[in-house]
Amino acid sequence: MYTLYYMPGAASLVVHWLLLEIGAPHELRLVDGAAGQQKSPEYLKLNPNGVVPVMLVEGRPVYEAAALALLLAERHPAARLAPAVGTLARVQYLQWMLHLANTLQPAYRAWFYPDEPAGADAILAVQDRARIRIEAAWDRIDAHLAAHGPWLAGDGPSAVDFHAGMLARWSRAMPRPATEWPAVARFVAALKARPSFAELNRREGLTDWL
Repeated sequence: MYTLYYMPGAASLVVHWLLLEIGAPHELRLVDGAAGQQKSPEYLKLNPNGVVPVMLVEGRPVYEAAALALLLAERHPAARLAPAVGTLARVQYLQWMLHLANTLQPAYRAWFYPDEPAGADAILAVQDRARIRIEAAWDRIDAHLAAHGPWLAGDGPSAVDFHAGMLARWSRAMPRPATEWPAVARFVAALKARPSFAELNRREGLTDWL
């Protein structure tokens, strides 16, 4: 049994989605972001970074969305959410997961919280640079999918595809949503067609990207 601390639509979404995709027993604990619950002393004992997700694995708190996605794929091999070790698909899988976590996701953080890098006086400049980085990342992802798709790594969906799907969702209200790239749009449509996606939205009360 896993316990996932989450906020609807936040970085915890990919972990929740994979739990549903795998069919792993779990319970959800909603973190009230509006009330700043993620910064409370009790929550900081679970994740000192003060963000979601946190998941209890055998009673111990584990955080970082990409790490949890990789962990779930590894702990549940029957779900076939990770290419086999030693294959070229595995190389692509790890490369894209770290690219999403280290390059694309931080750029979204800068877009949504532009005061953090340089203060309130630099908000517009920070968002402008973040948008350039985000769009450049989707350029690369679209080119890869067009040449090697329909998935990022291997012949079937893996944990990295669900992570990318979450990040595509985050772009939905940006000047150029990820679905404006044609190969990405096909990729997103395939992810949205999975039964786990409908259940994810139902459980998190999300209605703006169906």
